[in-house]
Amino acid sequence: MRLNMLRAAFHDAWNSEFMESTVSLINFGCMLHCVHEYGVDVTMCIGPSMLPTFNSVGDVVIMERVTPHLKRYRRGDVVIAKSPTVIDQTVCKRIRGLEGDTVILPGPDRMHASIKIPPGYVWLEGDNSANSTDSRYYGPVPAALIKGRVALKIWPLGECGLVKSIQPD
Repeated sequence: MRLNMLRAAFHDAWNSEFMESTVSLINFGCMLHCVHEYGVDVTMCIGPSMLPTFNSVGDVVIMERVTPHLKRYRRGDVVIAKSPTVIDQTVCKRIRGLEGDTVILPGPDRMHASIKIPPGYVWLEGDNSANSTDSRYYGPVPAALIKGRVALKIWPLGECGLVKSIQPD
């Protein structure tokens, strides 16, 4: 009889601790999801299109996700967006134009084309225009594809710092 009472007490204590730990783990997971989805994320910018702002071998950056949710991006911000041409890739580009802006594209023989950015779209270009596939190739990009604004470069350590918004010419 005493052994059964001891087993029952141990079982209740273990279940109570297990449940408490499980609830704490679920709460932590929910909080982590919210921070990742709506707050900040750590990602990489790889490729030559953003030279000299980022190295072509890849820089680790902190991307904040608040700006796109509030639609508060500005011309000159560096953003991470879903690629408009390759579904499972992202691109790291600078916003050169917002909805309603007119972008002038140089053409052959000093001919220029102008494109008015439609509502809900942005114009994205890499800092290294000689080696960047961007809006000059695929046109205006839906603003809904913007995942976040690059706020901070954290690797390589010698280049850590804020990523500045540079206004287009």
